[in-house]
Amino acid sequence: MRIVVPVKHVPDIHSDRSFTEEGRVARGAQDGTLNELDENAIETALRLVEAFGAVEREAHEVIVLTIGPADADGAIRKAYQLGADRGIRVTDDLLAGSDIFGTARAISGAIRKISAEGPIDLIITGMAALDGLGSVIPSLLAAELELPQLTLATKLTVENGVIEITRELDGVTEVLTATAPAVLSVTDHINTPRYPNFKLIMAARTKDIATWTLADIDVDPSEVGTAGARTKVTKSAPRPPRELAQLVNDKGEGGLALAEYLIKNDLV
Repeated sequence: MRIVVPVKHVPDIHSDRSFTEEGRVARGAQDGTLNELDENAIETALRLVEAFGAVEREAHEVIVLTIGPADADGAIRKAYQLGADRGIRVTDDLLAGSDIFGTARAISGAIRKISAEGPIDLIITGMAALDGLGSVIPSLLAAELELPQLTLATKLTVENGVIEITRELDGVTEVLTATAPAVLSVTDHINTPRYPNFKLIMAARTKDIATWTLADIDVDPSEVGTAGARTKVTKSAPRPPRELAQLVNDKGEGGLALAEYLIKNDLV
């Protein structure tokens, strides 16, 4: 079984965020990290490979793929610490400014190149990237690659080439099936990602990461980056400062003060 897991190097969600003059998210190596929700996708892939590769591990592979500059290697190295076999970074100056459509086009081009080496059984993604929360990359990949999609899985089984997932929607539980190859996205409820072990942490520091350009993955530059973007940020502003808390010394009228505050601010 060969599985590709697209991952993203995202800004630390606890740091202050801003946009550049070009309307792009300001990113820096000092606060970048592997998208937390991608760890569930990596864990899912590793468990499948471990289950299918108990006898012949070398016949099975988990490949992590990312789009971005050299800083994005941090996401791949974290995936190596968890147990991924190979890492590929697609990097090209012409990718700067890509929106979700351009990103999906680049990822799809890289997946096609990987599939030329041998069949891919699954493409597994997290449910969203925490810097954008678009949650549409899995569907765009399925459309680009003309594959079935099974999204937001909370449970998963794979048997005889048939993938079955369970997903929880608003008041509804769905069970969906598809035959491999397919695009699958998983939620953070499907598993608990493992902790890296010391041996893999040390090996991840020097493990090779392949780097590909747009030419390598046969993607037209006009379809990605600023040139191919279908969406753009037109306006942004800093988050307003939080107002100071109002402290009330309760001398028997605290409930009245609370009720007046809720009414004044249209909270009831």
